[in-house]
Amino acid sequence: MKNRPFILFSLILLLVSQLGLAQNSYTIVIEGFDWGPAVNKVVLSKGDADLSTDPSQYKVFATRSSDLSENPINPASGERTVISAYNSDAKGNRNADGEHVTLNLSVAPNLPLGSPFQYMRSYGNVWVDYKLSVSNTATLEVWNKEGDRVMPLVDEYELNGKFTHDNVSLTYASYTPETNQEKVPLIIWLHGGGEGGTDTTIPLLGNRAANYASPEIQDYFGGAYVLVPQTPTRWMDSGEGSTSGQVDDIYFEALKALFDDFAAKHPNVDMDRIYVGGCSNGGYISLKLILEYPEYFAGGYISALAYRGAYLSDEQAKSIKNVPIWFVHSKDDSTTVADQTVLPVYDKLMKAGAKDVHLTFYDHVVDITGLLGGEDYYYPGHWSWIYSHANLSQNDFDGKPVKVNGVPVTIMQWLAAQSN
Repeated sequence: MKNRPFILFSLILLLVSQLGLAQNSYTIVIEGFDWGPAVNKVVLSKGDADLSTDPSQYKVFATRSSDLSENPINPASGERTVISAYNSDAKGNRNADGEHVTLNLSVAPNLPLGSPFQYMRSYGNVWVDYKLSVSNTATLEVWNKEGDRVMPLVDEYELNGKFTHDNVSLTYASYTPETNQEKVPLIIWLHGGGEGGTDTTIPLLGNRAANYASPEIQDYFGGAYVLVPQTPTRWMDSGEGSTSGQVDDIYFEALKALFDDFAAKHPNVDMDRIYVGGCSNGGYISLKLILEYPEYFAGGYISALAYRGAYLSDEQAKSIKNVPIWFVHSKDDSTTVADQTVLPVYDKLMKAGAKDVHLTFYDHVVDITGLLGGEDYYYPGHWSWIYSHANLSQNDFDGKPVKVNGVPVTIMQWLAAQSN
């Protein structure tokens, strides 16, 4: 019977209600993965029961809904797979003496029931109303009220930044490092076309951009501010349609003013070490900013570039030939087609005499974890930002490693070495 799991769970809830057993709250953990965000853990309070860490004793059902939905949410509900369980603290961190049990839930790019996001044509990525019902089949204890949410890395950002310049309003998230440096570099990330709006958690989780605050990347910079602006529409918005470089967008001046404002409010920002990067729409605006303010940026890191090479003149290429830039792109990108975007841009920069411009050009965007099939699993070719966020890009267009002072480096190691 197709709905048997739901009927069984409903019977358990009915029994719990009749017996007057406690219905407890839970904490969900939402993390960013290469393909996007997922609810990958649920943390349960032990209460009066000494809960088992046997995953087979738990049933987890999820429901997803949204008032914004243009079409029915699919899937709207279903059973989540519990793959393991362990004693933990209240945030899901392992602790043998913890007063909680955390369930690890199966997540994957082809398991949309695990996602707290839904892409909608009119809005881009939006949060859905995500609810869980958890039962212990041995004790009949139930958890069906959300008590808290934990979002690793995202919770370390200030999420409520707002800035207005000449009637253009932007929201932004920012990360402040713990560092002993007198002058602190600034990493700017500009999101893709699906992460616009006014909720700054969307660009942090939509394509794992929160990872620029991870210890692994922060260590290269000795600690760095991270600034993640968000557009209410799209960075490629010209005010009268879309631009790929043929006309100005309506945002680049407001973004530059935001950067200046952020630096003024954080006087220890190292003005010689400001780095700008983004993907797709954000790749377009990153190159646009470098073109408009070439002396301002110490380096750029751009994936899935949406700026069309036909709109970059030879004179413009010469004007930015001394700005270090590392492009990341995939040959099978059908959204920002390489022959129309990154390849002619890279070629013009090389012909202009650029000495520190690089292009890592992948055949495909593959599973970098090895859990989905490794090189045999292909993501959409547009998703080359996966390699940037994970700091995996190393080779130049000729297939040889990019080097700094004769030593091979990753894209973030290289970026950290750049200074005006």
